Amino acid sequence: MKILAIDTSSMTAAVAVKEGNMVLGEYILNDGHTHSQKLIPMVMELMSGLRLKPADIDVYAASVGPGSFTGLRIGVVTIKSMAYAVKKPVVGVSTLDALAYNLPLGDKLICPIIDARNMQVYTAIYSWDEGIFVRKSDYIALTVRELAEKLKETKRQCMFCGDGVLVHKDFFKETLGEKAFFAPSNLLLQRASSVAELGLQKYVKGQYEEPFVLTPFYLRKPQAERKFAGEKV
Repeated sequence: MKILAIDTSSMTAAVAVKEGNMVLGEYILNDGHTHSQKLIPMVMELMSGLRLKPADIDVYAASVGPGSFTGLRIGVVTIKSMAYAVKKPVVGVSTLDALAYNLPLGDKLICPIIDARNMQVYTAIYSWDEGIFVRKSDYIALTVRELAEKLKETKRQCMFCGDGVLVHKDFFKETLGEKAFFAPSNLLLQRASSVAELGLQKYVKGQYEEPFVLTPFYLRKPQAERKFAGEKV
């Protein structure tokens, strides 16, 4: 069974194809929000290199958020359109789940953080419990100071990943001291292969959808909508 997965939830654009336990190919670009120009060529180049046609893919998966509102829309629409054209199912994968899944088995908590501006992040807490990947909190948006206080209460060391590390690493090092660890650069940001793995797991469990049912998961409203409603941004 082959699955094609994409992630456009941040400045990183990623595409991967996985078959069974093997990643057949992965393409990652991290040079700015140009997903509308580069995503389709990335998909086409990867598929061409693997000598695959869209109909050869059994399942299509996308990272659905939280993350960049524009990036998520581009990614979700692209994967829905491709799946619809060949009448194949789609799977939506949480961006936070996929980020945390980048990190291998260990005894530390895993805390992916996506920068939400104004000293805020999107996050959730994960761990590997006896070899099983477990999400231990809700998906939440909060300030970095609030997150640090929550992590202090756990008494456990924590491994951070996600683009929020690029912005807030010094804060967490200062606030959490020896409890704070950070993913290496090759595992720090979004990888479509992690989206593919989690997408395949969901598909096997029957957790898939018809193409046009899939929607982005924003966690909170876009900034323009919150301004219009008079909410604090």
